[in-house]
Amino acid sequence: MSSSEHDSKHFIIQKGKAMCDKGTKFPNFKVSSHQKHYWNDEEGQADYLAVTEDDILFNPPAVPFGNCSVKNGNPCAFAPSGKWTKTYDKVKVMGKSCLTEISELMCATGGKITVMQHGQTSELSKQNIKNADPREMHVYNPIVNFEEFQDSFNDDDEYE
Repeated sequence: MSSSEHDSKHFIIQKGKAMCDKGTKFPNFKVSSHQKHYWNDEEGQADYLAVTEDDILFNPPAVPFGNCSVKNGNPCAFAPSGKWTKTYDKVKVMGKSCLTEISELMCATGGKITVMQHGQTSELSKQNIKNADPREMHVYNPIVNFEEFQDSFNDDDEYE
């Protein structure tokens, strides 16, 4: 199995944030290429829509990256130059490659847009706590007696 530069990278969702190396603000992504695929969301909330290579709009749409250093600090005049590059072509939504944390989009004004935040969040499950090494957890948080926490957590079905 060959490795890819996308290994261990997250897919990007609509509530993620983009950044331009010439701008001052960080807009959310705006998915316009589909309304069908959501990453890690059973309920189909728009925030979790998968961002694809064709999604070159941002929210807010007007002056998405704030002030532009190429334009001497004047408002951003974002003009996408083609589609996103460095996309993950092994996973497609409606025939379009998905974005990961290393994807890039060029602006005709002169900036390079990259992913600042992928938008996904990790959730701790009962199984994660059960499998955690108490010695390692003590290094991260020496105040908590993690073995005691594991025992109390196993008795409490509230977190399932």
